[in-house]
Amino acid sequence: MMDKRRGDNGRLVLKLLGVAVAMFGFGVFVMPPLYTTFCELTGLNQAGIKRAKATPEGASGEATAARTVKVRFDANTNSALDWDFGPLERSLEVPVGAPAEALYFAHNREDADVAGMATFNVAPPSAARYFVKVECFCFSRQVLAGGERREMPVYFFVQPDLPEDVEELTLSYTFFRNDDPELAQNAR
Repeated sequence: MMDKRRGDNGRLVLKLLGVAVAMFGFGVFVMPPLYTTFCELTGLNQAGIKRAKATPEGASGEATAARTVKVRFDANTNSALDWDFGPLERSLEVPVGAPAEALYFAHNREDADVAGMATFNVAPPSAARYFVKVECFCFSRQVLAGGERREMPVYFFVQPDLPEDVEELTLSYTFFRNDDPELAQNAR
């Protein structure tokens, strides 16, 4: 009777070890590519949002004026950062494929220098891959002197192959305090 229990316990231990090894393999080898694919499809964590070196090829005012898209601008500040932050304009009507510029402002309400870094998101997620930022304050850490107010531009374009059903986009930023000068955001 005792030998039968030991055999059952041994098989149970082997099964549990097999499950643990399978879970480890799934977590290390399968989940990262699945998560990356999910982020690229949804625009989550800024994946799929492109950073360009220049404006699109062949983006002339005549070719792009046929279709426009409304781009709304949103801004938030994390509670650990005592800044006023927002867009100068709430929205723009932008020709698809043409370069555009939006201005945000930041105001450090503290007396001392404070650094912050912005993260961004584009909604709807299906349109995120068509929104291309050429230059943006979110690509680097921003330091504002005590009481300083600064305008910060975003240069962008919306790719001409944006799906026809997308008539409106929202570009949203959240500024967080960043006390670590070595910490840099991964710009895509």
